[in-house]
Amino acid sequence: MSVLIQFLVGLVFGLGLIIAGMSDPAKVLGFLDLGAIPLGTWDPSLIFVMAGGVGVTLLGYRLVLGRARPLLAQRFALPTASRPDMRLVSGAALFGIGWGLAGFCPGPALVATLTGGPPALVFIAAMLVGMALARRLATATAAMPAAPAHRN
Repeated sequence: MSVLIQFLVGLVFGLGLIIAGMSDPAKVLGFLDLGAIPLGTWDPSLIFVMAGGVGVTLLGYRLVLGRARPLLAQRFALPTASRPDMRLVSGAALFGIGWGLAGFCPGPALVATLTGGPPALVFIAAMLVGMALARRLATATAAMPAAPAHRN
C-alpha cells in the first residue's frame, strides 16, 4: 500500500511540474534571468508555482504535525539540526548554481527525461556523478582523524 501511495504522490507531483512548466529549462531560465527585467522579457510566472508550493507545504506541515504519528510510519523523521552547517550551505549553493546553469533541478529533470531529450539525460548523468562524488567526499572526511586541539 505504501508503494502505491508513493507512486501516486510522485505521479501528481510530476504532472504538476509539467503543467507548471518546471520541466522546461527555457521557462526556468527565463524566470531566473533577472537581467531580463529591464528588457521586459523576464518570465515571472514561476513565482506562482513557488507560492503555491510554499502554501501547500505550510498547510501540510500544520495538518500532519498535529497528528500523534504519521499514517505509514511509527514516528516522524524530522531534522534535528537547529542551525545551518557547511554541508547545507554548500549543498544549497551547488543546487542553485546547477539550477541556474542548466535550468533543471532533480524533480523536473526526471520528468523531462520523458520529453526533454538529451539535455535532461545529460543533467541526470551529471547529477548522479555529483551525488557519488559527494558521498565519497563525506565518507572520506568522516574517516579523517579530528585535528588536535590547539592550546595557547
